[in-house]
Amino acid sequence: MELRQLKYFIKAAETLNFSEAAKGLFITQSTLSQQIRQLETELDVQLFQRNSHEVTLTEAGTELLPYAKETLYAADTCKEHIRDLQQLLTGTLNIGVTYTFSPILTETVLTFMKQYPKVKLNIHYKTMAELMQMLVKREVDFVLAFKPTRRYEQIESHILFDNHLSVVVRADHELARKKKISPDELEHYEFAMPGKGLQARNTFDQVFAERAYHFKVRVELNEVNILLKLIRNSNLVTILSEATIHDEPGVKAIPLDVEEYEMEGCIHTLKNAYRKHSALKFIHLLSESNAIRERMHKWFE
Repeated sequence: MELRQLKYFIKAAETLNFSEAAKGLFITQSTLSQQIRQLETELDVQLFQRNSHEVTLTEAGTELLPYAKETLYAADTCKEHIRDLQQLLTGTLNIGVTYTFSPILTETVLTFMKQYPKVKLNIHYKTMAELMQMLVKREVDFVLAFKPTRRYEQIESHILFDNHLSVVVRADHELARKKKISPDELEHYEFAMPGKGLQARNTFDQVFAERAYHFKVRVELNEVNILLKLIRNSNLVTILSEATIHDEPGVKAIPLDVEEYEMEGCIHTLKNAYRKHSALKFIHLLSESNAIRERMHKWFE
């Protein structure tokens, strides 16, 4: 069954005159009749009752007409949406974001919504492992997260900005005056730690996996906003990425004085996959945001 055949059928059904329908379609009457016969053969039903005086719809023809109109409407709507997508007028953009990226994303989300009001944003906040699985299943268009500690064969990572693992304390904490903090100093303080699975915690555990330090962990949680609230209202310290506290009042991040480690902020996409125009526009806006503009690697240009 072809859309052209449905188009011809609808015109003939509306006019109930093959000669008039053919003229309206700018085709010959024989071509119209041939296409209708092919449609009837494929459906194995008679759609029109013809005699020397009139043409009428059969019961099957009457039943088919609304479905044929709905099908053509859906096809036309699809074409219009594709054109709009090319102009970035409509569509849906699915973004996966680790909790750490939340503070640096707000500015871009607001700007994007203002510039492209008909594009719907679906933003999923999860752990990196969960988001990578969503990306592989094509449930998100791209992921904003740090460089993973393991290799994903189907995913490519593009560095967005450099980042540092930091000690985060309230703004008037005695450690807030330091330029760097050594692991030895941290043994004297109590910790509120991000939960296992969050990237800052993964990196911290990796850095100290073979070091004989004994940190006093009082609480672990995987909700960054609550974690920062604890830090603001206590003498606890935590370990987070520098990016996590972007525009967060009442706290300060001090670099952790350890050996070199990789913790770059990245855009993760499927290899050899089509990238939506909306995704490229969003990433461009992110690159121009105050949060990361100075450290952006413009991989998409």
